[in-house]
Amino acid sequence: MKDMHWGMVPNKEMALFIAKKQLVSLVHDAVKLEGINFTIPEVQTLLDGITVGGHKLSDQTIAVNQGKAWEQLFGWVQKTQFDLSKELACNLHAIAGKEEAMEWGVFRTGQVFISGTDYMPPHYSELDERFSTLVSEIPENTDVYDNAIHIFLSMARNQFFYDVNKRMGRFLMNGYLLSHGYPVINVPAKQQLVFNELMLEFYISGNELAMNKFLRSCLGQNSISMMKESNAKKP
Repeated sequence: MKDMHWGMVPNKEMALFIAKKQLVSLVHDAVKLEGINFTIPEVQTLLDGITVGGHKLSDQTIAVNQGKAWEQLFGWVQKTQFDLSKELACNLHAIAGKEEAMEWGVFRTGQVFISGTDYMPPHYSELDERFSTLVSEIPENTDVYDNAIHIFLSMARNQFFYDVNKRMGRFLMNGYLLSHGYPVINVPAKQQLVFNELMLEFYISGNELAMNKFLRSCLGQNSISMMKESNAKKP
């Protein structure tokens, strides 16, 4: 699996190092995209195991769960245990969606809708087949970021869970990238409006081109430079 756009060479150790350094920002931006207004220092405090004042306990739980889900993802990648499977997705959702979704750790068993669009996600009876199709649609010897972004968009559009679907899509997208030795994509909170607008368009059309371009623009230049520098130093 190759990066055919930036020309990065896979380096799982460096990709994990970069992602771990970004952990606070990854959690901060994810919860901000959900309308939860923690500051960077507040997120760091929560991840250190200390509650912060002025926020609902439920919001603090969401942020802490995000951190725990990332740590679990890092562990799987380090142990070469990450795979694109329903079992792994549900195990991760059991962490990320705990006490937030109506049910966590299982695919939904009822119909859902997406606010702001007339698009209707598939019936819950189709979800197992849809997930199997998603896995089978990931080709070898193609651009690793195209595959990863397709994973995110498919997770979001199919709404496999009652809630936490976009976050789960980003977890699986980034787990796929890390497991292949490439840096993660983080959607900055300042891009929330663009992200939401493009996602609503994608839900209706199913066309991935605009979202692919947008998500690629979210990969930080520092991450790309560090990956290239680390490989240039290899003997």
